[in-house]
Amino acid sequence: MDEQEELQATQTYSDLEKHRVFEKEFMPHIDSMYNFAFRLTNDEDDANDLVQDTYLKAFRFINSFSEGTNAKAWLFRILKNSFINDFRKKSKEPSKVDYQDVETTYNSEEDAETNQTVDLRAETVQDLIGDEIANALNALPVDFRTVIILCDVEGFTYEEMAKILDIPIGTVRSRLHRARMLLKEKLKSYAKSLGYDVNADSMAE
Repeated sequence: MDEQEELQATQTYSDLEKHRVFEKEFMPHIDSMYNFAFRLTNDEDDANDLVQDTYLKAFRFINSFSEGTNAKAWLFRILKNSFINDFRKKSKEPSKVDYQDVETTYNSEEDAETNQTVDLRAETVQDLIGDEIANALNALPVDFRTVIILCDVEGFTYEEMAKILDIPIGTVRSRLHRARMLLKEKLKSYAKSLGYDVNADSMAE
């Protein structure tokens, strides 16, 4: 769906109301927006440009936002689309992972494995702090990195993530599971260096 078609006006704000809504609903999320943009681009200048572009679009299409709804999710969706449409084309990121192959392989295991997935907000991984976590996260393909950031860092629900990413909830679950497993593999050597037993139940696949 075209971004402009997606952001159709649902109400009409006066100029004064536009600025009030912008300051009240959108500006409180600017730090989270920058963090998300930086994780996507791995570049400070690109992240700043992406955030600026997102907020320009947010103001331009502000009539499509209903005051009092989830402004953060609305902004993240715009940022994600801006990244895909404008920044990804010129970024240094690897080509997009083929989700069809990945999800065909892992969807059949989703029900059995999802409950065993390591949550970055709990268990052993929460103790692994520092640059190694950031480096491991940044080393993931950008699409896998995105689901981890949205869920484990920003705290979006599966339903909110599905709307932001334009994918079914079941796909969110399987993609997140696979992303966490990839991240866990990248963290194993670091965990070993800290004396963790990577074969313990909390790190079991």
